[in-house]
Amino acid sequence: MFDYIDRMVITSMFPSIEKEWGITHTQSGMLVSAVYWAIVILTFPVSLLVDRWSRTKTIGIMAIMWSFATALCALTGNYVQLFMARALIGIGEAGYAPGGSAVISGLFPLEKRSRMMGLWNASIPLGTAIGHFLGGVIAVHLGWKHAFGIVAIPGLIIAILFLFIKDYKTVDLAFVDKTSHRVRMEKKDMVKEFLSRPSVIYTYFGMAAVVFVTTALITWLSTYFQNVQGMPMDKAGGKASIVMVLALVGAPIGGYITDAWRKTRANARLLFPALSTLITAVLLFIALQMKPGTIQYIVLLAMGVFIIMFIAGAAAVTQDVIHPGLRATSYAIAVLVQNLLGSSMAPMILGRIYDKTNIKTALSILPFMLVIGSVLFYLGSRYYNKDMEKVTKVALEAA
Repeated sequence: MFDYIDRMVITSMFPSIEKEWGITHTQSGMLVSAVYWAIVILTFPVSLLVDRWSRTKTIGIMAIMWSFATALCALTGNYVQLFMARALIGIGEAGYAPGGSAVISGLFPLEKRSRMMGLWNASIPLGTAIGHFLGGVIAVHLGWKHAFGIVAIPGLIIAILFLFIKDYKTVDLAFVDKTSHRVRMEKKDMVKEFLSRPSVIYTYFGMAAVVFVTTALITWLSTYFQNVQGMPMDKAGGKASIVMVLALVGAPIGGYITDAWRKTRANARLLFPALSTLITAVLLFIALQMKPGTIQYIVLLAMGVFIIMFIAGAAAVTQDVIHPGLRATSYAIAVLVQNLLGSSMAPMILGRIYDKTNIKTALSILPFMLVIGSVLFYLGSRYYNKDMEKVTKVALEAA
């Protein structure tokens, strides 16, 4: 939750920063992209440390780093300094998602994994909404720089506490070959582990398509309400937050539905994301064609519930079909792909379209990205069962 509060608190403050420093909408978008570019660069090497050393200690150290970087944003005096401080936040957050996914996958059995991943990922919209709300309110009453310092403090406290959480023993990287002998994995075997699992490859890119949309909405929805409906910054941020926080409902519901459906359809962990993402595309398309008002907002609220339902099943797939000793690495690849193609690109691309046209035109590309994501999830579902048969079975032990 605090990962996303610190990451997204800036979005509802864009008008204040643009007015004070005279920057463009594209430059505002780049302040969000900076976080994701840093994650893209570091998430994979950090994930190797997570898998081979400690999940909980890595998470604690990363969280301390991103909390200090968030506080540093309050001390910046120009755009370049703020951009660099935002990149430091990304450096801190690079190892969190891989470590977190590995911890949760290790704590719960296969049949409960989707719902637990759904509950964990529900903290994303909650943190995003809190960040949206606090950024707008604090900027109006105290000035935008104060928001960074205020949200950094509780995250730092939790980060220190996490250093004392127990972990599971690091899993030996070995597999059983065709002659039934246990063989230690070499680098080529690790590469083959991923390349031989089409379901997870389609999942990586499907997640990127949906994350492109969620990041775009997180970044620009409050601006849409400000420009199209003439709302003040704090009210627009609050209205956008409510839309996105409904994913707090959608994520666990998606997890429960996915696990329930999996009892009769093993590949439900990708079939359900395909279905829910397609429904999201339809709802967002309808909302953007409607006249601004109560009915449009109701449709956007429904979209807010469905848009995150994919994550429970998709995140579980990144853990299901891969060797237990490479789970953090698997999620790191998911983070790498979705941040490189989704999160880092969305704020900047929509900011550029916004500069050339208007915010409504910029948002109009998003339903089509969701359709692409739905198709990718469906294609992955066709390989899921065969990929599950290839997975090496390892019992985890508490450290």
